[in-house]
Amino acid sequence: MIWRAVANTNKKKMEGNGEPDSKGTCGSEDETRRENVSGPCADRTSKSDTADPRRNRLKLFNKVMEKSLERLIADVSFHRFAKTFHPFYKQKPQLTESIHKQFVSELQAAIQDDIAQIMEEGNLQYKLEELDRLEAAATESMDPAWRPSGVPEKDLCSFVMPYYMQQRQYLHRELKKLQKENATLAQKAQVGRERIALTEQRIASSVEEWRATAGTLEALESLSPSQNFDNL
Repeated sequence: MIWRAVANTNKKKMEGNGEPDSKGTCGSEDETRRENVSGPCADRTSKSDTADPRRNRLKLFNKVMEKSLERLIADVSFHRFAKTFHPFYKQKPQLTESIHKQFVSELQAAIQDDIAQIMEEGNLQYKLEELDRLEAAATESMDPAWRPSGVPEKDLCSFVMPYYMQQRQYLHRELKKLQKENATLAQKAQVGRERIALTEQRIASSVEEWRATAGTLEALESLSPSQNFDNL
């Protein structure tokens, strides 16, 4: 009852003076809105806390996004909104309040969607969890951590040589593959040459047979009776 009386009093003040009261209904609405700010970040934070307590980076990221969203929503107060659109608020205060609520709701939903899209496109959850796993593995490892020796050439060589060795092994594998492919292609080419040579031999033998047949026909034509009678 007291809260309703205070709210009605503040509302009458705003309608009478033409300016919103920053300590009245708007303040209580902003506090309630800040308490009710929730979204994918808060949900993921609670789920990550119950699922695995070691997800420190993901929890920190969600906390930062949640606090940033709370501050942004707090800055978009009804007092500032009404002060910006003072002529419209003076004529229709209830409609201005309704528009402000819808504006804050859509703004909050849009920001939450953008955060969720960024996390999905960048695969941030997996990467942050991977960083936590690497940190845990480094903490549990008993091997001494790498330290520079003080000689830049030696440190650079120790860092670059494994990469060059990997590249060398990769090039050797690729060279063997190419040599194997070249040998296969050379074998296929040799088979093709042999087929071409065999075809040429068949063509040559066919030509010889045709020539022999043509010579026989010419000889038979020379022995025809019509030519013998003409010679007589």
